[in-house]
Amino acid sequence: MKKLFLSFLIPLFTVNAFAQTFDKDKLDLYLQTLENNNKWMGSVAVSENGKIVYTKSIGYSDVATKTRPTETTKYRIGSISKTFTSALVLKAAEENKLSLDTKISKFFPNIKNADKISIANLLNHRSGIHSFTDNENYLSWNTQKKSEKELLKIIEDGGSDFEPDSKADYSNSNYVLLSFILEKVYNKTYSEILSEKIIEPIGLKNTYYGRKINMNNNEANSYTFADEWKKESETDLSIPMGAGAIVSTPSDLLQFSNALFNGKIISEKSLQLMETIKDNYGSGLFQMPFGTKKAFGHTGGIDGFTSNFGYFPAEKVAFAYTSNGSNYNNNNIAIAILSAVFNQPYEIPSFQTVDLSSNDLDQYLGIYSSKDIPLKITITKNDKTLMAQATEQSSFPLEATDKNIFKFDQAGIVLEFKPSDKKIILKQGGKNYNFTQE
Repeated sequence: MKKLFLSFLIPLFTVNAFAQTFDKDKLDLYLQTLENNNKWMGSVAVSENGKIVYTKSIGYSDVATKTRPTETTKYRIGSISKTFTSALVLKAAEENKLSLDTKISKFFPNIKNADKISIANLLNHRSGIHSFTDNENYLSWNTQKKSEKELLKIIEDGGSDFEPDSKADYSNSNYVLLSFILEKVYNKTYSEILSEKIIEPIGLKNTYYGRKINMNNNEANSYTFADEWKKESETDLSIPMGAGAIVSTPSDLLQFSNALFNGKIISEKSLQLMETIKDNYGSGLFQMPFGTKKAFGHTGGIDGFTSNFGYFPAEKVAFAYTSNGSNYNNNNIAIAILSAVFNQPYEIPSFQTVDLSSNDLDQYLGIYSSKDIPLKITITKNDKTLMAQATEQSSFPLEATDKNIFKFDQAGIVLEFKPSDKKIILKQGGKNYNFTQE
């Protein structure tokens, strides 16, 4: 599937050391602008040398009751859970509970290629095991509780996408299997292991294995935006387990990252293994460039929740955000946060739009193809809203910002139409792609 979404930080400028004059007011204004325009809801935190230097929460943790989030409002962090799980597996290896070289046939003999797949292959996404969250029917059953037996059957039936260790490709199935392995070698639940090995030793106050969302426990609901914030359904957390079932806050994520990268959870040797990047994948970590600086971290997404954390080892600077509603490009938000941190220029976004009639939109309708990328874009309309749909992707609404210029903030996409030439210029991630009407 060809995707128009960006995943990591890719600004091209050089950054300096952590600014002594961190402009908190400007970052406050940036986030407040997002809130005022229904672009983002969530919480942000930044730390330097293990000390929290900035926090901010915007939007609502519950839209229906207009409940505001606080620094301790808890969010589902999705795949950031994998960083916790990877640390737990490496901790188990340090305690001689398992070996990373062990083939998973010891635990799951019915999985295809189980006798070729090591625990290490699960950690760095080199197993070839198909990710069950990519199944077409996944969203028809993800809200239903699943047992280990049921999940294993789903993973077994998914088969293999490539020969083990021949390449890397992201698979949530890997980290569900790692969760089961941890439970087997410790003879405890994943939740108990998480608490005993990470949460309690480093003193996390607002992090735990999630359950059904509980507003009375200051937990946020999640939302998508379609003219207004609409509540999302809840994935049953028996399904993602260590691949995506942890609940936390930005401040706790910073405390976790500072502990992880400073030897308080696993050894330096184990941390180096997590940081070792091969074919763009580490073991529960990705490398995130910001100018000439490099962070290690992970992003997360589940239902309407999105999240991100990164730690810059050289600067001992960390950032994290947790969101329960995003109608904007999260990559831009991360760049703005780090631009503020490293005293780099960034702009407060303008969300000015122009009002067009349904008849005005007719000149843009059609199917457009490109010689630049193997992608087609179909432009339709829904009353006074222009809609775009790329090959094999869902349609998305476009906002008119000027004559012939439309945008989709969530993916950082700008479409510049040239009706007389029957052309479109698609702008995303600093690149331009030319499309011509068929």
